[in-house]
This record gives sequence, C-alpha cells and structure tokens, in this order.
Amino acid sequence: MIGTGRARARLLTAAACPVVLACLVTACGSAPPSPGGAGSAGDAAASPAAVRSSADPGASTPQPSPSPAAKPLAGITVGIDPGHNGLNGTDPGYINHMIWNGRESETCDTTGTQTASGYTEARFNFNVARYLRAALLADGARVVMTRQNNHGVGPCVDRRAQILNDSGARVAIDIHADGGPAWGRGFTVLEPVADGPNDHVIQASERFGRDVRGALLARTNMPVSSYYGSNGVEFRDDLAGLNLTTVPKVLIETGNMRNATDAVLLTSPSFQRQLARAFLAAILTFLHKQ
Repeated sequence: MIGTGRARARLLTAAACPVVLACLVTACGSAPPSPGGAGSAGDAAASPAAVRSSADPGASTPQPSPSPAAKPLAGITVGIDPGHNGLNGTDPGYINHMIWNGRESETCDTTGTQTASGYTEARFNFNVARYLRAALLADGARVVMTRQNNHGVGPCVDRRAQILNDSGARVAIDIHADGGPAWGRGFTVLEPVADGPNDHVIQASERFGRDVRGALLARTNMPVSSYYGSNGVEFRDDLAGLNLTTVPKVLIETGNMRNATDAVLLTSPSFQRQLARAFLAAILTFLHKQ
C-alpha cells in the first residue's frame, strides 16, 4: 500500500575452443548442423544424398525446417518491484530509517497493508510478481525483480528504484494493493511527476499508465477506484520509486484489501494470475509488441 497523501504512511575458459565456449556461455539458440547438412565442398561431393541428387534430378531434396518464430520480448528487459516484504514488520529499526526520495525524506519502507483475515499485501504483491515474471519469461523477456522471495526485509524504496534503473529495463511496474476505507473499491494507477531524475520518462510513464489502466479494465473485473485518484489515475511526487526512476514506470494499487469484495479477488490465485496477464498485455502494448 502506498498512502494517498504525504502524511499517510508509505507502504513500501576452454582455450582450445573459444567459439564453443562462447556459445555455451551465451546459451546459443541455433541448433548444431545436422549430419546431412552442408559441410566442406569435398564432403558435399561425397555425400550419398548429393550423389543421389545429381544422378536423379527427380529425387526430392530435403528442405530445411522453418525457424521458430521469435518471441515478442526476446532481448528486452522488464523490471518488477513487488512492494514491501514479508518480514518488514520484524525489523522496524531498519524499515523506519529515513532515505531521500528525490524531493524529501521518507521511511525506507513500510509493512504494507492486509485484509481483515490477515492476508498480507506483501504476499499478494510477490505472488502477482511471480506470475508476471513467468509470463514475461515465456515471451522471451529478461526479468529483474527487486526482491526474490517473501521472507526477507527490504530493500528500501530508493534501492529498489536503483536496482531497476541499473537493470537496463525498457519498462517497469511497481505492484501494490491499497489499504483504503472499507467502503471503497477499485484500482489506481500512480504516475510520476517530473522532479529531475525522472524528467525524460514522464511522458512514457503516462503512456504506460494508460496501457495498464486499459488492460485492467479490459481483462479483469476490478473497477477504477471509487475513493482514490481521478478515474483510476493519481499523480504522486512523494514516492521514491517514482521520483527516482529513469525507466518508464508506474505504481499500481490493484485494489483495496480492506474492502470485502476486493479482498476476495485479491486473495484469489486465479485473479492474481488474471492481473499478471493484464500487466503482460499492458507491457506488450507499451512496447508495441502486440
């Protein structure tokens, strides 16, 4: 959960064969030549297939198999920040120390919110991030996440921004859920405001925000927020993840964990996967890959 105002607590060497070695290190995707494939000119002249082909012009010539279609995100890095962490609450001294968010000081992180039944936002964020990571990898992307599990503390929000900035990501998403009033429902896309470090990614972030909003409305049954932002969008200048980004990025509050209807959705693995598919669609749209 990220608060709805500044006063609100922030939720978060084989030297003999260098060519072969290079291929192994880089996981070369091309298949080795088949035994019947072309080698030297002498090999081709002695090949039974070549003899048959020259002796019998009517003989069929083996055709090369078509190459598999390139995956849409091959060669592209995408960043994911699953907000908070599962053990943030065990180390208040760490998560409460102050960091610089680009405009002002804020705490390193927060514990995040939870549903009435105790299902934590940190768990939700990480589950959706894992589903999204798997979907991105299946489409060929390289994925960088700011945390690798849900049983740690931190990292701080400024460090999360730096991890994604240093990753070479073309786009990044911060995944959260809100802890708003129990009567309020829906998602809000938080977008950055220009403050120096993020100046050159503001327009791209706004475009990505529109893609995320559109994908959530088209692919999930979570409505835009009834209590926060304007028609599902809010501009924030007090969050390190947005202030310090040099990568097109938005932060998504995917629903209100304190609303009973939203909570049923947010704690459902099937809905979490649905969210991940919506985020994937938004990323593909933003990168013009669909």
